[in-house]
Amino acid sequence: MADNKVALVTGGSRGIGRACAIELAKSGYNIAVSYAGNEEAANKTIEDLKALGVNAKSYKFNVADKEACEKAAEEVLKDFGKIDVLVNNAGITRDGLFMRMSSENWEAVINTNLNSAFYMTNPVIRTMIKQRYGCIVNMSSIVGIMGNAGQANYSAAKAGLIGFTKSLAKELGSRNIRVNAIAPGFIQTDMTKDLDTEKITEHIPLRRLGQPEDIAKTVKFLAEDAPYITGQVIGVDGGLVI
Repeated sequence: MADNKVALVTGGSRGIGRACAIELAKSGYNIAVSYAGNEEAANKTIEDLKALGVNAKSYKFNVADKEACEKAAEEVLKDFGKIDVLVNNAGITRDGLFMRMSSENWEAVINTNLNSAFYMTNPVIRTMIKQRYGCIVNMSSIVGIMGNAGQANYSAAKAGLIGFTKSLAKELGSRNIRVNAIAPGFIQTDMTKDLDTEKITEHIPLRRLGQPEDIAKTVKFLAEDAPYITGQVIGVDGGLVI
């Protein structure tokens, strides 16, 4: 069990982020979650977290805004006193073939899925360095490894997170701060609800889509049970990328 540790999960009101927040709360973590706009979902998540007996609070801000991230980190530290685990989970999709992709859709995905990790991690590692402990988990994707037609922006952002993870792990290891990435496959969330799941599962050795809890358990493992693992990309994809 965590000893009054604190986890900040971006995009934590729904889907994978919500599952990560709940799984960490089950291990005793107090939880701060960020959300972009769905206040109802955020309130429900906080209610469910508090029902697990932990302290929890939501913060509404745009992770693609550097100043907003810095302010949010300050607020979390003021409210909770520290941040032990950071899960850079927030993300969006703006899919489309590259030849027809607008610069707006390119920049929106890069800003939200990649730049946000820099904006959020930068202020958080300052407190982690002071306490000489920290765990950062960046939510990449299998498409950051293998690419995917119609997702050049998303793939580029998720591949960027992998390089970011490995570089940061080398920089922060001596400070007892571990940095890892998770590369989910096709997970059953709102982001994948319109996909042809029957066709997709034909290519997955386990013959099913993943659940948000599959990712959440991996986050918990990295946070709680992996003191000698850093700089790694863990695929949680049912064997899709072998």
